[in-house]
Amino acid sequence: MEQKIPTMAEMAAEGKEPEILFWVGCAGSFDERAQKITRDICKILHHVGISYAVLGTEESCTGDPAKRAGNEFLFQMQAMVNIEVLNGYNIKKIVTGCPHCFNTIRNEYPGLGGTYEVIHHTQLIQSLIDEGKLKAEGGESFKGRKITFHDPCYLGRGNNVYEAPRAALEILDTELVEMKRCKSNGLCCGAGGAQMFKEPEPGKKDINDERMLDVLETGAQIVASGCPFCMTMLTDGVKHMEKEQEIKVLDIAEITVRANGL
Repeated sequence: MEQKIPTMAEMAAEGKEPEILFWVGCAGSFDERAQKITRDICKILHHVGISYAVLGTEESCTGDPAKRAGNEFLFQMQAMVNIEVLNGYNIKKIVTGCPHCFNTIRNEYPGLGGTYEVIHHTQLIQSLIDEGKLKAEGGESFKGRKITFHDPCYLGRGNNVYEAPRAALEILDTELVEMKRCKSNGLCCGAGGAQMFKEPEPGKKDINDERMLDVLETGAQIVASGCPFCMTMLTDGVKHMEKEQEIKVLDIAEITVRANGL
C-alpha cells in the first residue's frame, strides 16, 4: 500500500498545520535498513489517524555527530538552519525515530531559540497503546518468543526513557527478558558519540560483540531496538557471532506494525 506523506511546505500552502512533525533524521532518510523503520512509523501514524507531516528536503542533520565529534561551530550552524525552518512553520510537537535527533532537538535546541515538545517514537507508541488505539491484534503473533530490549544511550541514560519501549513490548504476550546490563546500567552499542562514522580505536574487542554476549546470555530470539545506529551495530554483532538464523534485530516500530497487521 502506497502512502502519501505530506510535507510541511504542502500543508502550509493549504493553510493547514499538522498535529505532529515527524523528524525523519539522516539514518531514517538514507540508510536502507532505517528507511524500513521510517515507513513503519508512518504506517502507525496513518493507522491511528494522527495528522502529521515531514520536512522533506528542508530537513537537514540536527548536528549531533558534529557536536559529539567536537565541532561546536558546525553544530550551531546546522542547528540554526533547522530552528529557522521549524519556527517558520510554527512547529510545536515533534516525533522522531532516532534518539540522537531526539536528544539534540529536545536538549540542545532550546538554548539556540528552538523550543518544542519532542517525543521518541516508542513514547508515541506507548501513549497510543494507553489510549487503546494500538492493540497488538490482527497481525503476527509473538507468543512464546523471548524478546530483549537494548536501551539506546540517548534514550535511556541520556533522557530517562526506559518504560515506553518496554510497554510497547509488554502487550505482545511474549517473554520480555532483560540483559544483565540494562536500563541505567545499559551498555552502548558502540556507535554513540559520532563513533558510527569512524573505525574503532585498537582494542581487544568491538563493543557490539561485547553487547552480543549479553544478548546470547538471555537466550532471546528477538533483540528490540529503538535507534537506527543501535540497529546497525546489533545487526553487525549478530553477523559476527554467526547467529543470523537464531536472532532477529527489530525496531519497536517494526514489532508494533507486525503485531497490529498494518
